[in-house]
Amino acid sequence: MKVLVCIPCLMTGGTEIQTLNLVSALIQGGHTVKTVCYFEHSNDMVKRYESAGSEVICLSETGTRIYGGWKNIIFLYKGLKQVLKTFKPDVAHVQYMAPGALPIILLKILGVHEIIATSHTPADIYHSLTLIHFLQKYILRAFTCITELAEKSFFGSSQLYSEKTAVKKRNHFTIYNALPNSFSGIRTRRKSGSSITIGVVSRLETIKGMDMVIPAFSKVLEHHPDTRLIIVGDGSLNEFMHKQAEETGCATNIEWAGKQPQENLPVWYAKMDIVLMPSRSEGFGLTAIEAMACGCVVVAADTGGLPEVVKDKEAGLLHKPESIDDISEKTISLIEHPDLLKEYSGKATEYVKRFSFDNYAKLFKNLYDKITA
Repeated sequence: MKVLVCIPCLMTGGTEIQTLNLVSALIQGGHTVKTVCYFEHSNDMVKRYESAGSEVICLSETGTRIYGGWKNIIFLYKGLKQVLKTFKPDVAHVQYMAPGALPIILLKILGVHEIIATSHTPADIYHSLTLIHFLQKYILRAFTCITELAEKSFFGSSQLYSEKTAVKKRNHFTIYNALPNSFSGIRTRRKSGSSITIGVVSRLETIKGMDMVIPAFSKVLEHHPDTRLIIVGDGSLNEFMHKQAEETGCATNIEWAGKQPQENLPVWYAKMDIVLMPSRSEGFGLTAIEAMACGCVVVAADTGGLPEVVKDKEAGLLHKPESIDDISEKTISLIEHPDLLKEYSGKATEYVKRFSFDNYAKLFKNLYDKITA
């Protein structure tokens, strides 16, 4: 089967990583996959898709986003038409990011009959759902979401997809994101009584709650001065966070690792006991499942898709959104109860198996088989 995967950009975000999982799963299932990127792209991410076995076509050679209604429509129409001239897919799988509806409509006009869309966010970023409901009801064979919370926000109900799920003419399902295909956890046994290391693996941005990390860590240090913090990532708050560290006296307890390639992350997670995710918005939480696969205990904001990924008081802890005090209190409780920390760590590595790449690939293979039967 020939599959056309459509995505607005190929940069370095979680959506691109999950779409790479989709591409890898389809190729593993024996399908021929071509990926078309409309706008921004990095050479590194393009190469990763090509290494997975997909040809990549970038409609904008310079990676420039087209603004303006008709200009955007004409650009996408011409680009998709040219792709379809030589590659006639059995299925087009559109990553529903801005622009989301337009490529779906254009693909339908250009003669693609079987179209699937995957949304990587909840519905709260959209002003109206009328167009999405129209697409799901009249054009798409399936609209998949990455959490049940997201699916409910779009359609008022949710269904976790399984191999037993019946596929009708029009459908919406939840298929959870997965660990990257190449991701493997590395964990060495902690020495009893050794100091605790807290970690952050994130873009250093306000939406990720990174402005709360240093203040929360300073409160932890008041009770446990030998605790360390590793910060993996870069972003617009980098300088601000360094300033926070100096002002709160935390600087000597912090290691700044900077931005790291995906393949290096397991080595960094292996150095961490607790991983903080104080996000203000999180569609799924790829960092959470990566951390849990490496035996880290995640302390995450009770927001977005995180409650479905981090099982509270079983495989991790959820804190009140926007609460520096609750972040620090939850972290301190784990440090002061090492048996609980060890218990959560063990349960996390078991719980995260439901987000394995193999399970993800199996579910999408099953969905594609049913749609094209």
